[in-house]
Amino acid sequence: MQIIFDGQQLEAPDGATILDIAKRQGIEIPTLCFLENCIPPSTSCLVCLVKADGKMVPACATAAVNGMVVESETDEVRRLRKASLELLLSDHYGDCYAPCQMACPAKLDIPLMLRQIRDGDAAAIQTVKETIPLPAVLGRVCPKPCEKVCRRKEIDSSVAICEMKRYVGDTDLGQTEPYQPPPVPLSGKRVAVIGAGSSGLSAAFYLTRLGHRVELYGQKRQPGGRLRTLPEDVLPPSVLDAEIRTILSLPIDYYPEEHIDWTQPGALDDMLNSSSAVLLCTGPCDAESLERSGLELRNGRLVIGHGTFSTSKLGVFATGTLIRSATAMVVRSVADGREAAESIDRFLRNGKPIPAAQTFAVKLGKLTREEIDLLADVSQGEPAMDSDAAKESARCLHCDCRGRGKCQLLKHAATCCAETNRFAEGNRRPLEIRRSGDIVFELGKCIKCGLCVSVSRDASPGFAFKGRGFNVRIGVPFDEALEHQEAARICPTAALTLE
Repeated sequence: MQIIFDGQQLEAPDGATILDIAKRQGIEIPTLCFLENCIPPSTSCLVCLVKADGKMVPACATAAVNGMVVESETDEVRRLRKASLELLLSDHYGDCYAPCQMACPAKLDIPLMLRQIRDGDAAAIQTVKETIPLPAVLGRVCPKPCEKVCRRKEIDSSVAICEMKRYVGDTDLGQTEPYQPPPVPLSGKRVAVIGAGSSGLSAAFYLTRLGHRVELYGQKRQPGGRLRTLPEDVLPPSVLDAEIRTILSLPIDYYPEEHIDWTQPGALDDMLNSSSAVLLCTGPCDAESLERSGLELRNGRLVIGHGTFSTSKLGVFATGTLIRSATAMVVRSVADGREAAESIDRFLRNGKPIPAAQTFAVKLGKLTREEIDLLADVSQGEPAMDSDAAKESARCLHCDCRGRGKCQLLKHAATCCAETNRFAEGNRRPLEIRRSGDIVFELGKCIKCGLCVSVSRDASPGFAFKGRGFNVRIGVPFDEALEHQEAARICPTAALTLE
């Protein structure tokens, strides 16, 4: 059998569905309600729509016929898939990310860090250093925007998130060999980072993690920038020195007391002759000097590309308090350093500045006290160790989505830039969560795809559809215990998860 698939003539076995053929060709068609060997396909989500012989059909349930013409990547197909996802999102409620993580300028995965501290998992330092290279420092100087939105404070008091971050950093510094990220293949690219303050150190750390060789230039003998001006009782120099040492022990070429006047005409061009990119992290700079540099200004400030940290000169980037207020939070400068490093990485791999993808997230918003109490009941977890840090971390309500990493709804909605509230009407339904043993069921995240019903058909008790019409729900008959772990493993939206 032969068909035309996106303009290419393909051989296909008899009886194959359009989805089967796409998979054989390495073409990804999004699915939510489809599971291999789960027959028949339910076609309930309609995110696998394609156009076959002029008609819109679900790829998972449509058998190909000889001579069929299939279109899977047209604007029309993408628009209808997006609409299908937005219809599902209109009745999907839950937090993809916890409010504390969304409030953190560095976007630290705070709930995961707290779970790891609670469980005595040494991987907590790896989680922290995914976004923060100076946790012992920031654990002492951060103004704690995350704790201001912690839902735990509605019960008693916020979780001491910053103190836990400090605990992770201090514990790591106490090791014979503090954590270092695993080596990665080298890109062969060299980046000059001008300025060794919090943003420059952060950028150097993450550029190195991304495989680029870094030349870090510091104007003073000791790196650290404005961190060196903080009182010793707030930030002991020994802590700052120790964390900076862990960064500079990476393959970073550090040059202290190097005053590079990049504002001189032609200076940036000279640097680009020996480096693939230049990142300016020098702190505040007066308008007259900026004008001399040849970079584009507006109202006396550098013009920076949205989401890229790129300047008007190709290959030159700027970050930290050079582009922000001199009183900006240190955690903001650290986050800027990482984001600038990621932007430079995209530039080096693609030849042009590319903005970071926007984070897609479904948000519950403000919870009632009853809903917060429900979270507390479900999230109870005994600390693995009898330590103050483990006990404090165990207070976390774990507002984040436990299965975010496997959520296919999140993946496909982010890919097509779906709108979370396009078809939503009125107020959301109250938060509902059930826990039975290791299984957690968040009813608001269920899209009624029916996969759990199919895989537990022969179980007793198994999942079933309950109710009719708009009020149909998934559940276990007579509210018996949730015992089918396979259903939790294959749930496409993390409505069912294994704790």
